[in-house]
Amino acid sequence: MRADRQPTKFSRGWIFLVLRWAAALLVLGILFYLLPVAPLRSALARVPLTRFITVLLIYLVALTGGIAKWHTVVNSAGAQLSFAASARCYTSGLFGALFLPSIIGGDVARLAVGISRSPRPAAVITGNVADRFLDVAAQLTLISLGLMLLPGSLPVPLQAPAKRVLFAGVVGAAAFLGLVLALHRPILRGRSIRIRRRLAQLRHAIRAVSRRPWRLVFGWLLGTSVQGTYVVLTALLGITCGLRLPLRVWLFAWPLAKIAAVMPITQGGIGVREAALVVLLAPFGAPASQVLATGIVWEGMIITAGLLAGLTAFLLRYSQFPRSGR
Repeated sequence: MRADRQPTKFSRGWIFLVLRWAAALLVLGILFYLLPVAPLRSALARVPLTRFITVLLIYLVALTGGIAKWHTVVNSAGAQLSFAASARCYTSGLFGALFLPSIIGGDVARLAVGISRSPRPAAVITGNVADRFLDVAAQLTLISLGLMLLPGSLPVPLQAPAKRVLFAGVVGAAAFLGLVLALHRPILRGRSIRIRRRLAQLRHAIRAVSRRPWRLVFGWLLGTSVQGTYVVLTALLGITCGLRLPLRVWLFAWPLAKIAAVMPITQGGIGVREAALVVLLAPFGAPASQVLATGIVWEGMIITAGLLAGLTAFLLRYSQFPRSGR
C-alpha cells in the first residue's frame, strides 16, 4: 500500500513544481505585456557580463554568511553539525527552493540532509524554525530602518501597508510564543511514550536555544547584514539598469517584495517579487521597465547561485561519504 503511494506523491510533487514554474512565467508574461518592451530591452542591455559576475561573486560571499548564521542557530539547539554538514544542508535548501518539487520549498531538502547528519533531529527542526524567525526579524529590521530614514517622504499609499506588515510581524511573534506556552502541557498529556519522547526532545532543543540568547542576537545581526548586502547589490544592479533611487527606498521596498514572494504562488517567488517591486517603487517615480529589468537580472543571480549551490551540495555529499563509510 505504501509502495503505491510513493509514486503518486512523487508525480504530484513534479506536477506541483511544473504548475509553480508555469505561474512564474505567467506573471512575468503579464508584466512583459503591460510594460513597454523597448525600455526594458535597453535596461537589460546595459548590464555587462563582468558586472553580473562581480555581483554574483559578492552574492556568493554573502551566502557564506547565511550558512554561518544557520550553523550557529541550529547548533545552539544542540544539532551538533559540522560546518561542512551545515553548508551541505544550506546549499541543498537553496537548490531545492528552485528546482525540487516541494510545497514548503527548500526547507524540506535542508531538514532532510540535516536530520540524516545530526544525532538530534529535533534540534535541527527547532534550529531551522528559529532561523526562519530570525530571517523575518531581519526583514522587519530593514523595513523599520527604511521607514526611519524616510520621515514624511514615504508615499501615503505605502504608509498603511508598511505599518500593517510591522504590526503583523510583532503580533505573529507574540501569538506564536503565547501559543507555545499555552499548549505546552496539553500536548504532552495523554500521548504515547514515543510521541512524548519526541516532544521532549523538541522541548530540550527549545530550551537549549533559549539558554544561548547571545547566539540568537548574533544570528539576527548576521542575518540583517546578509539581507542588507542583498539590498545594496540590488541597488547597484538598478543603477546599472539606469534606475537611480536612494538606498533608503530600497531598504523599504526590497524586504516587502521579498516577504510578498514567500507566498506559495510561484516557484521561488519568481515573478511575484518583480511585480511587488514594480508596485512598491512606482510611488517613488521609478520607471516600471527599469524596475522589472533590475528584478530580472536579480532573478538570474538567484537562479545561477541556486545551480551553484546544488553543485556544492553534491560535491560535499561526495566528499563526506568516504569518510563516514556510508
